[in-house]
Amino acid sequence: MINAGLDVARLNFSHGDADDHRKRAALLREAAKTCGRDVGLLGDLQGPKIRVQRFENHNVSLADGDSFFLDSTLGLMEGNQDGVGVALDTLHEDLNVDDVLLLNDGMITLKVDSIEGTRIHTTVLNGGILSDHKGINLKGGGLSAAALTDVDKQNIKLAAELEADFLAVSFVRSAKDVREARELFEAAGGRGLIVAKIERVEAVDDIDSIIAATDVIMVARGDLGVEITATQMMESMIQNPIPTRAEVSDVANAVIDGTDAVMLSGETAVGKYPVEAISAMAEVCVGAEKFPLVAGTTTHRMHDRFEQVDEAIAMATMYMANHMSVKAIIALTESGTTTRWMSRIRSDIPIYAFTPHEATNRRVALYRGVYPISFATNVENPRRLYQDIFNTLLHYELVEVDDLVIFTKGDTDGLSGGTNAMKVLTVKRET
Repeated sequence: MINAGLDVARLNFSHGDADDHRKRAALLREAAKTCGRDVGLLGDLQGPKIRVQRFENHNVSLADGDSFFLDSTLGLMEGNQDGVGVALDTLHEDLNVDDVLLLNDGMITLKVDSIEGTRIHTTVLNGGILSDHKGINLKGGGLSAAALTDVDKQNIKLAAELEADFLAVSFVRSAKDVREARELFEAAGGRGLIVAKIERVEAVDDIDSIIAATDVIMVARGDLGVEITATQMMESMIQNPIPTRAEVSDVANAVIDGTDAVMLSGETAVGKYPVEAISAMAEVCVGAEKFPLVAGTTTHRMHDRFEQVDEAIAMATMYMANHMSVKAIIALTESGTTTRWMSRIRSDIPIYAFTPHEATNRRVALYRGVYPISFATNVENPRRLYQDIFNTLLHYELVEVDDLVIFTKGDTDGLSGGTNAMKVLTVKRET
């Protein structure tokens, strides 16, 4: 999977215990080392996903028009054709008659007919197979469960222990949820970036403040079901070796719309063709990035004022790159921040993040158009530094002699966010 194009691997804390995750993280890091690649690790918190309990026979088939109840007081394994338990004691308090519930990521919908105590009586609007532990959400939002559960708080500590490069917070409602997760993660020693998963209507309503509080936004179908479209991008490849035309279009449109990354879940977690799914998705992404609306010149943020020097350098670099015959952008970086600024400007010119830090290599793997290269800085001899960079680029056949490249760096080595210089250089072979 790594050789096929895997850049970041997701550990789903909804499944497995701490030891399982430790083993998988170690396996990923060892495989990445074997492949000579830097692969990021994303710890995905379970969140307050409201789930049905288990069925006597593990699943039921619901038909349109069937009556079906949900009841938090029903036994954990007593679900049947008539109804099932739910893992939220207060679900009945959040609902009203005529509310619509989305189950199994929106594949099944129920209309609330009446509420008697903890028992919620519904009619099936769109039926299907409902199995153990599938999720429930309220269409339009409004369920009261907090974003971080006690289990999540334990898993935040585990993510820090595993040196996760990204921590994904599920079912974010507001910027407060993001800030709380960051504080807990950093207190546990975590140094990764925070990912806010947008899968509640409440989050959509507060999206500006969430964006300001987080590092990454993940737009996930999740329990929003039919309300927001993302993920489940090549679902047919769970069972089939090639994607459908609609799935190819879905991935391509996500790239054209400006997303930095696309994610596979069931296709690679339990599917029959994980390598083929990654190869297919990578091929579609590369093709879509050649689309005229993605590549080419830009006027993005031309009238903005910049508060940080590294941001201004990054924007100037991308403006120059998109208006000159430049073959590559080389950013000497500590934290990867400069390359993150650069990746926000769409371009078909590759950005190479030269850094001595393994954690930075893994982090920038998520940034669009940015490629990590391990590189030990030689700041005492600038001429030697430039030639070492040229030698590295030529070794990997990323440029040719006499190509123009743009180079950015900071005057102070080891200072995060310290990029303050930009140069245009001509690639030369060492004599």
